[in-house]
Amino acid sequence: MEPGAVFRDYNCRISSIDFHKTSTYMVTASDDDSIRLYDVATASCLKTINSKKYGVDLVCFTSHPTTVIYSSRNGWDDSLRLLSLHDNKYLRYFKGHHDRVVSLSLCSGGECFISGSLDRTVLLWDQRVEKCQGLLRVQGRPAAAYDDQGLVFAIAFGGYIRMFDTRMYEKGPFEIFSVGGDLSEANVVKFSNDGRLMLLTTMDGYIHVLDSFRGTLLSTYSVKPVAEASTLDATFSPEGMFVVSGSGDGSTHAWGVRSGKQVHSWMGIGGGDPPVIKWAPGSPMFVTGSSELSFVIPDLSKLPAYSIRK
Repeated sequence: MEPGAVFRDYNCRISSIDFHKTSTYMVTASDDDSIRLYDVATASCLKTINSKKYGVDLVCFTSHPTTVIYSSRNGWDDSLRLLSLHDNKYLRYFKGHHDRVVSLSLCSGGECFISGSLDRTVLLWDQRVEKCQGLLRVQGRPAAAYDDQGLVFAIAFGGYIRMFDTRMYEKGPFEIFSVGGDLSEANVVKFSNDGRLMLLTTMDGYIHVLDSFRGTLLSTYSVKPVAEASTLDATFSPEGMFVVSGSGDGSTHAWGVRSGKQVHSWMGIGGGDPPVIKWAPGSPMFVTGSSELSFVIPDLSKLPAYSIRK
């Protein structure tokens, strides 16, 4: 796989990427205070919306293809916002955090979402209500994510992943999984599409892959650590066979989940900083973003040679 389309018109670091589940739309957030909407089918930017007043850091699609939730990065207002990209109107504000939001995950097909903040709280929300519906306190920087069905969510911090039942989260975690003694700060936690696997990245440059039912640590990959202000991002391929991760030196790596071995690496795609990475749903393509946005697709010219080698 190699970069197909590359967008070099960003003035600052790309901080977040998300795909809509059922459309061809993709959205990015950048430190230049912009949100950009793309059509993946045509590899074209449809719209740029600026958020100069609040800034923008993390962004996620709702179930509607032109509505997003995003977090601020201006340092004086840590609210989350529900924004219509169609007419650039705020539909709702979600106030409750008192420091930067570092984790944001929406429940697939539902109205719920979860956010984790440097204020050491994880808040549960309903898009239809401005006030949070639940609060969980943590002892560190939290990484939080729903599984694809929205039945459970995970919160990672302090070397452990805590599993919660969405319907009974107030009773506390029903499972606590160790990640092999890595006590560095959690960056992101994600589930594979089928919910059988989880990955956790940490500030010290480790990507841990676990069985999400048993908590068994299946493999750990190591890359260059990231700076305190950066995030080590990673993503599962749609069928869960590969993990693609960034690195503190700006490179991108692909790992085989079953073998635990690195299968490929790329230098410099997306720019020089640790890239954010997202695999397109049900597609042989992933996107990386740093100072550039790159669509990484199969290199058809290499397929014959690959088939002969195999």
